[in-house]
Amino acid sequence: MTDAARALYFQGPRSVTVSEEPRPSPDTDEVLLETVVSGVSPGTELLVYEGKVPEELAVDETIDTLEGTFDYPVQYGYAAVGRVMATGANVDDSWLDELAFAFNPHESHFTANPAALEPVPDGIDPETATLFPTAETAVNFVLDAAPRIGERVVVFGAGPIGLTTTALLSTFPLDSLTVVDPVADRRSLAESFGATATTTPEGLRGIDWGDPAGADCCVEVSGNPNALDDAIRTVGYDGRVVIGSWYGTKSAELDLGGRFHRERIDLRSSQVSTIAPADRGRWTKDRRMDRAVDAVREHDLGRLVTHRIPFGDASAAYELLASEDDALTTVFTYDDA
Repeated sequence: MTDAARALYFQGPRSVTVSEEPRPSPDTDEVLLETVVSGVSPGTELLVYEGKVPEELAVDETIDTLEGTFDYPVQYGYAAVGRVMATGANVDDSWLDELAFAFNPHESHFTANPAALEPVPDGIDPETATLFPTAETAVNFVLDAAPRIGERVVVFGAGPIGLTTTALLSTFPLDSLTVVDPVADRRSLAESFGATATTTPEGLRGIDWGDPAGADCCVEVSGNPNALDDAIRTVGYDGRVVIGSWYGTKSAELDLGGRFHRERIDLRSSQVSTIAPADRGRWTKDRRMDRAVDAVREHDLGRLVTHRIPFGDASAAYELLASEDDALTTVFTYDDA
């Protein structure tokens, strides 16, 4: 059917379907895009697949295309790259055939206001462009971490977000940048992204940081609640822990009765939907995204795309991310219809 579209729905825990629907038409102020690829998040999206998010929580109140709550059935996904195939009456025809990124759920065709699109610059391929939100999230973490000259910084987790955060932190004049992950291949990859040292969670506990004791800053992006207690244990007096992980409905058991209380440890939540109040005078979401696009190019983030799966086999992507340590970023391809 030439006038059909396909859309992915999370129907329940570990249940997704790809349904055929009428192809949307652009309103006068919109364009119609045909999706080329869309990125599958191994963090939040995997939580949705596994049924580990609060169903009553809004999907994302800051993005128009992600309305509603996580109550099933729900559409999700936020890294679509498509080509404009039609324009509304009030949209300049120069948009036709433009390749653009959008925060849009997984679906083969969608409409959008051009103001909500991020044109993909020359030299960046569609798969790599699906990493714009990964880089944007990492920029947000670094803004919240606010690294200072000579500091010891530790990143927990060497998934796509952790590796991108590592790449950005490696540009600062730190004393050390340590990445913690239980998977050896991911630790090796972290070194290629600029880590000065890598270790396992068990190995981290044996490190002698010298004087003053402990790390200055930890960035927890592993998605593992147990890592948060390790991060609190790792920072020294007056250290700070930036929590970028979303644990969903998974509980984090923390030991807050000892040195946490005495040593003025700062726990900061960081999430990309908003910019920290202290930075809003100088930073906007547009400025942050511009920096993210630069980071995608400067750090060759396309190497994080490890798997490509036809959209019609969508459930295979989630099972892959849930079971394989070598799966970093997976993209859906849409030329299988």
